[in-house]
Amino acid sequence: MKFLLAAVNAKYIHSNPAIYSLKAYARAHGKEQALEDGSFQIETGEYTINNQPDEVLKDIYSRKPDAVGFSCYIWNIAFVLELVRDLPKILPHVEIWLGGPEVSYDAGRILEQEPDVYGIMTGEGEETFLKVVKVYIDKNQAHEEDKVSALCAIDGVALRNEAGSVIETPLKTGVDMSTIPFLYESLSGFENRIVYYESSRGCPFSCSYCLSSLDKSVRLRDTSLVLKELDFFLEKRIPQVKFVDRTFNCSRKHTREIWRHIMEHDNGVTNFHFEISADLLNEEELELMSQMRPGLIQLEIGVQSTNSRTIEEIRRKMDLTLLKNAVARINSFGNIHQHLDLIAGLPYEDYESFRNSFNQVWEMKPEQLQLGFLKVLKGSYMAEMAEKYGLIFRQKPPYEVLSTRWLDYSEVLKLKALEEMLEVYGNSGQFRLTIKELCGEFETPFDLFEALAGYYETRGLFGISHSRMARYEILEQFIAIMVPDKLPKYRDLLVYDLYLRENLKSRPSFSMDQEPFKEQVRAFFSEEALSFCYLKNGYQGFEARQLVKMAHIEVFRDGRAVLFDYKKRDPLSHNAADYEIGIWRSEWQEKKQKQSRRTGY
Repeated sequence: MKFLLAAVNAKYIHSNPAIYSLKAYARAHGKEQALEDGSFQIETGEYTINNQPDEVLKDIYSRKPDAVGFSCYIWNIAFVLELVRDLPKILPHVEIWLGGPEVSYDAGRILEQEPDVYGIMTGEGEETFLKVVKVYIDKNQAHEEDKVSALCAIDGVALRNEAGSVIETPLKTGVDMSTIPFLYESLSGFENRIVYYESSRGCPFSCSYCLSSLDKSVRLRDTSLVLKELDFFLEKRIPQVKFVDRTFNCSRKHTREIWRHIMEHDNGVTNFHFEISADLLNEEELELMSQMRPGLIQLEIGVQSTNSRTIEEIRRKMDLTLLKNAVARINSFGNIHQHLDLIAGLPYEDYESFRNSFNQVWEMKPEQLQLGFLKVLKGSYMAEMAEKYGLIFRQKPPYEVLSTRWLDYSEVLKLKALEEMLEVYGNSGQFRLTIKELCGEFETPFDLFEALAGYYETRGLFGISHSRMARYEILEQFIAIMVPDKLPKYRDLLVYDLYLRENLKSRPSFSMDQEPFKEQVRAFFSEEALSFCYLKNGYQGFEARQLVKMAHIEVFRDGRAVLFDYKKRDPLSHNAADYEIGIWRSEWQEKKQKQSRRTGY
């Protein structure tokens, strides 16, 4: 018999640790001979929502499974249900199981709605799946009613009994984290994909919008196991390991031991991503972070709102002053990427309140400010309070908010447009200098992005796939309208931002002509090929004509000549190193300057 565990991810670079965890746990703790000799096989298959359903069906069909279990989330449930309805047409005897957060809290309704679903595993799945596997092995030759009866005795299962009635058993208690085998003994299939890692489950907080709040206990994986497994990633020089722990730093000892270990065994390549509560950080942890290699870790910090009434209502515990101080301290180290989150649509937060939250978080200077929209998840306390809060939300996944008592639909649409501008012009990091300066032209940063969204809207620029260069040209046109007297300065800033990212093959239409400086550029690189005063790493052995193509010199309107070094980049922003190498003047500029001195203009 073959049981296929199937995941449908949002993108190819993502992976699904859940199906690997179920398989590894069953193989480690199942002592049945059928698992040992291969007569009962557990396979995994990963797909994406960008695959055509026919491609997925074809692959599943070619594997000839007897049972298929789909891992269900808000981003894939519609795709999964489409597969569920078609799969029995090509594999009529296959038994279809569902599991995951999107089906755990209304399993009975789904079974009534989807007659082709055989059963649902609710809550944490490792021990439940193991017991389901044992039933399949033990009852392989038995009557169907014996198998159903045995399955109905397992906690964390919903299925139909012999009479066709839906039976839902209690949720399984949480598994001991240290009993789950390491998922990555082989990295085959994980090339060029994000590697996810879990060192704890549960959350100490009770945020009303989050399903993690339902498990108020925090279970830690034994730290000695964690350190050994992290060594595997370090030895393999994995580019990024993303911890999926909901609040990684809820245990100080656990946090310190892991951070100290990855710092002491740093391979200079691997980056570790953690979701933390910044207001919980203490001096010892901050001091430890200050010593880390730039880029060794990055932090995701959920602020969600700075409105104290909102924070109280969503049952979130957060000291905003401590959080701000911690974020500022980390910023001062200059070695850690910080990603701060906000949620629009929370109770007691109207448009003006959200504007204030946005501006306060922007002033904390994160590398990224993510603006998300409330998802009213099944099983959450927020869903229970929907009527009180006047929450109107989409009835299909991802159950995103449309309006609240405090925020109407037109305001949600405005924030949606603002979010797109934030992603393009803020979070991309491609306009860092320009946006920093441009914020000063508006009352607040929020107002800048709001104005940009209005500009896009009135000119029909939304819904178009713009090239990177087009984004710069659109911003230049926006600036020409908003602050026309400062346009030359902003054109230089835009060009500076462009060359910080890449050595352009084609120049924007608004850039200054560099033809008058060709001889000076040639002379500089001829000298640099002999001395390597600026270009120190990775350039030795190349001639001047080659260096001209490998690095770039741009002369700006104030005469500053800036060298951009693309072999040396900032580990946080990924921008090229830049060096001001002098004040260069063209013959035309010299004449103009002399004339200015004579006339006084």
